[in-house]
Amino acid sequence: MSVWLLLVFIGGASWMLLLYLERRKSPRIRSVSSPTYKSPPIPPVLFIDYNQYQLSSKERIAAILMLGLPAFMIGYVFYQNVILATALSFMGFLFPRFRRKQLIRKRKNILYVQFKQALSCLSSSMTVGKSIESAFREAWEDLKLLYPDPSCLIVVEFGLICRKVENGEPIEAALKHFADRSHLEDVMSFTDVFLTCKRTGGNLVEVMKRTATVIAEKLEITQEISVMVAQKRFESRVLVVAPILIVAVLAFSSPDYMVPLYQGSGILIMTVCLLLLGACFVLTHKIMNIKV
Repeated sequence: MSVWLLLVFIGGASWMLLLYLERRKSPRIRSVSSPTYKSPPIPPVLFIDYNQYQLSSKERIAAILMLGLPAFMIGYVFYQNVILATALSFMGFLFPRFRRKQLIRKRKNILYVQFKQALSCLSSSMTVGKSIESAFREAWEDLKLLYPDPSCLIVVEFGLICRKVENGEPIEAALKHFADRSHLEDVMSFTDVFLTCKRTGGNLVEVMKRTATVIAEKLEITQEISVMVAQKRFESRVLVVAPILIVAVLAFSSPDYMVPLYQGSGILIMTVCLLLLGACFVLTHKIMNIKV
């Protein structure tokens, strides 16, 4: 009984710790119109490669705990052995690699949504007859009003483009540099069309409006797909967690009934069951990951 209480305490403490770290990591957005608002210091100029992400110490520890603690609890439920459960918890050291990919994908999605808004600002500025350089400068000012946080990705990137133009670098090269670092297909396609229109004298306003419309349609389709598969995603998680809960309830309520599974060949059976559950989780995750 004391072991189960210890497991419940460890699980609750780990959950609270992860919530605290996630809340500390998420930015707080404050209203610019508030009289107590003070703009934070402008971060140093950095050229971000959006396919690269370096986990901080806190993020690495949080990633290890996100898989290590649940793996320990599941291992103890399936094996009733602290040594085997501890060995299974070492899987947490493999999770930072996957967590890094998740954060890269999340950051690129944020940049993608913000880039759509930036195109709308650019097309509005160019519609009134402003030059391309002036349109980028005015779009940067509009984006700083829309996103007060100076560390906002699109605000930083448009600020870099404007600074490069002020230093005499062609806007085509600055925009191409941004597109190459973003590794986003729509951003790179827009840049190629922008460069072609700039050289041949095409209608840049129409290109920006069309690109913004395409991105908006893709975002809408992505949101509709997410809503459609949300219930199925929840059901798949329930189906993966349900066997673990059933084994835990049986081990707690009828320990004599479960003794054969914790000795001899029963350990092998439990290992096969864990592998099957892991394979089901990976398979359902790939099925639900629909790309537009």
